[in-house]
Amino acid sequence: MPDGKEDMDREKFIQQHIEMENFFSGGFVPKGNPQPDSSLSEDMETPSKLKQPADEGKVKAELEQIVKEAKDCRKCEIALSRLNSVPGEGSHRARIFFIGEAPGADEDALGRPFVGRAGQLLDKIIKAMGFERAEVFIGNILKCRPPENRTPKAEEIINCLPFLQRQIELINPDIIVALGAYAAQGLLDTTKPIGQLRGQFFDYYPGLGKKPIKLMATFHPAYLLRNYSPDNRRKVWEDMKKVVTELGLPVPEQTKND
Repeated sequence: MPDGKEDMDREKFIQQHIEMENFFSGGFVPKGNPQPDSSLSEDMETPSKLKQPADEGKVKAELEQIVKEAKDCRKCEIALSRLNSVPGEGSHRARIFFIGEAPGADEDALGRPFVGRAGQLLDKIIKAMGFERAEVFIGNILKCRPPENRTPKAEEIINCLPFLQRQIELINPDIIVALGAYAAQGLLDTTKPIGQLRGQFFDYYPGLGKKPIKLMATFHPAYLLRNYSPDNRRKVWEDMKKVVTELGLPVPEQTKND
């Protein structure tokens, strides 16, 4: 039977996770703005949160083509072990593009990005920022799950990155949020640790002649789940408030005690 110390440690661990997830769940309202009108249709899109592509039909068609190509791709050995490719999902009009490292077991099973525990926390963070998941775009550096969730190999990143680069160019978001070290390092072509990258904007260049896109690096939700602390939680929230501010949108403020 576990001793008293193990029981206390377990209770502390559970309480920390509850506090962290509650922090990103509800209790936020746009600063200086009234609560949203619940009578509004959920299908209505807020223009200030979404872009309007010049050729919307072409963008949607080319994004669908990338999905097909990712599903058919067999360039890497991980294509042999995957259950499903995970091309990414979200709005083709998104102003924010969240990018992680690679799919995990839950994502591999469903073919959708960020649907496990880390994804549930990301959903809460997106909601706390004043967005719905359907209003942003979510993807990964890799489109397939590495076996046993191992670190992506260099050749796998090289093979997969063009899919993501095309998605970024088509969606042309105002801001990219790189979740974790591998996403930030891969997109910025740097070896700096995430602790040195997070909290500041960088320029991501989608191609020759293209305007740079602002990129904010922050901790991966899975890192928050593994390394809970009020300080890490606050750092991520401060990063996301900078993103919302850069978009010119009202910054949600917490209305309950932290």
